Amino acid sequence: MNITLRQLKVFVSITQEGSITAAAEKLFLTKSAISMALAELERQLGRKMFDRANKQLILNEQGRRLLPLADELLDRAEAISQIFEGEDATNGNLRVGSSYTIGNHLLPTLLGDFRKNTGYLHQSLSLSNSTKTCRMLLDFELDLGFIEAKISDKRLKVEPWMTDEMVVICAPSQCPNADEPLALEALEGNNWVLREPGSGTREYFLTEVGSKLNDWTEAFELNSTTAIVNAVIAGLGLAVLSRRSVSAAVQDGRLSILPLQHKMTRQFSLVYNTEKYQSPVFKSFKEYAHNWALGRE
Repeated sequence: MNITLRQLKVFVSITQEGSITAAAEKLFLTKSAISMALAELERQLGRKMFDRANKQLILNEQGRRLLPLADELLDRAEAISQIFEGEDATNGNLRVGSSYTIGNHLLPTLLGDFRKNTGYLHQSLSLSNSTKTCRMLLDFELDLGFIEAKISDKRLKVEPWMTDEMVVICAPSQCPNADEPLALEALEGNNWVLREPGSGTREYFLTEVGSKLNDWTEAFELNSTTAIVNAVIAGLGLAVLSRRSVSAAVQDGRLSILPLQHKMTRQFSLVYNTEKYQSPVFKSFKEYAHNWALGRE
């Protein structure tokens, strides 16, 4: 058996990109070269890694068994190529994924502090909602992620990271006068501006606010926190967002926070695929992230 790293890279790229055409574009190879590399890999292994259906490649059980091993070999090969670029073996690339709230308000500072204190400069950051971040982890496209939503996939290890305060926001001209904090029942009959399905912020609203109201209407669905803030400022409805994401608009008077009788919090989590190879830089960053979070609640 003579499996090559190129064949494994082609295999992993096809699983991540979903097609031979997309994998060819990613690797700057022709479609025929991709097809030949995959065919040779499957010939060497004596097994098909994908089921073919309507010209689509669907990862089968054999492919799922190979994927974590192939990913680990490619990561180790990358570590070998970079081991002499610095003083130690922790100079490998680290792919971090994050929900928008965490990625916009916490991770830039975390990554900046990590680089300044360790000198490890090869990190990338991909922002999406919590569901897509987890999907990218399962597809071996990320090394670790930071999410807001609750997940139950046993392949993903979830570690509590930080807590986040959630608030109800409204346009100053539309906020009810309240001398005392309001009960949630006082929010009956309002329009709400929500994040898209798969967002941890949307999930929080539905489980912690919407489920406790008898009468509420979804006015808009937007996939950007900034867009939601602007929609609320324009008077299109109320919204539930992280206090971190609205502090600037509140400070300059464009938004108001409704005082509520109970404090609303959620858990930020660090998550990673247990089947994925954990490189030295992964372990170093994970430990640093947990220590960094202490005292920043």
